[in-house]
Amino acid sequence: MNELQTVNLGLSAYQPTWELQQKIFNFRVDQKISDVFLLTEHHHVYTLGKSSEEAHLLADENELKSTGADVFHIDRGGDITYHGPGQLVGYPIIDLNNYYLDTHRYLRDLEEVLIRTLKDFGISGHREENYTGVWVGSDKIAAIGVKVSRWVTMHGFALNVNTNLSYFDRIIPCGIFHKGVTSMQKILGNGVPFDNVIKSITSRFGEVFGTHTVTLGKDEFLAKINQITSEKIECLQ
Repeated sequence: MNELQTVNLGLSAYQPTWELQQKIFNFRVDQKISDVFLLTEHHHVYTLGKSSEEAHLLADENELKSTGADVFHIDRGGDITYHGPGQLVGYPIIDLNNYYLDTHRYLRDLEEVLIRTLKDFGISGHREENYTGVWVGSDKIAAIGVKVSRWVTMHGFALNVNTNLSYFDRIIPCGIFHKGVTSMQKILGNGVPFDNVIKSITSRFGEVFGTHTVTLGKDEFLAKINQITSEKIECLQ
């Protein structure tokens, strides 16, 4: 059974968290660390994947930044999306050599983790043919965009828990024109305790991937990373 170190980073800025992912990815490739599952909320940010199209950006980058959001062009698959407070973002950095060598199966397994998590809160999520992610009715509740190199994964998913959905208004989320977005809060009619969602998704990830989950505090985990690297990580805020 593969060990999975699960870490809740809390509210974090996108740039240093992306840099942390890259460090962990390199350590995982070099077998210096076991599999890692980072969980976080980000400050307002729009990220554009390698296949993003300009037409899906309804405002220019300066206008987006005027809303208090950063903009990043990144190396994951997929189109443009939004991250922000109230949204649970998960970054599994795992070596698929120890699971299966199948990127499509990995995407389906991430969807399964999210579907089972939503079910824990009485929400019926489902897949949509020809699209990656999880849906409730005709609205998307969770986006997925990953990078797999040397069979080690980066990036991951974003689940709308108590998300301010108005930030999606200035983009075509994931390049899908004819469908909307939703959140657990909108569906249930009240805010959802974030810690409960983290507990559920951690359990469901271990269930789907068959891992032995070890939960670490943020400071404890960063101390472990700092023991490996000469570039110290002190703050992700």
